[in-house]
Amino acid sequence: MIQVKVKKYQEQIQEITITGHANYDEYGKDIVCSSVSSIVITTVNGISELNPNYLEILEEKNKMIIQIKEEDEIGMKLIQNMISLLEELSKSYPKNIIVK
Repeated sequence: MIQVKVKKYQEQIQEITITGHANYDEYGKDIVCSSVSSIVITTVNGISELNPNYLEILEEKNKMIIQIKEEDEIGMKLIQNMISLLEELSKSYPKNIIVK
C-alpha cells in the first residue's frame, strides 16, 4: 500500500512523505503507482520551474519526502491540488493508497 502522510503546522502544510508500493499489479504494470508518480512528479516539476527554492525533495528507495521551505501562494495551491488528486485516487483504490 502507498501511504501519503501530510504533516501540518498550524494548518499549514510543511511536509509530505510518500512511501510504499500499491501492489495493484506487478511492478512496471501497476496503474496506481503510475498515477501517484505522475501526479507527484508533475506537481514537483511545475513548482520547481516557478520557484526552485520552494521545495526540498529527499528520495530513497520506495520513499519520497517533500519539504516546503518557504511561503509561496502558487506553490501551496499546487501542493493542495496534488493532495486532492491523491485523495481522489485513494477513493477509487482504497486497498492500494491511503492519504493521512
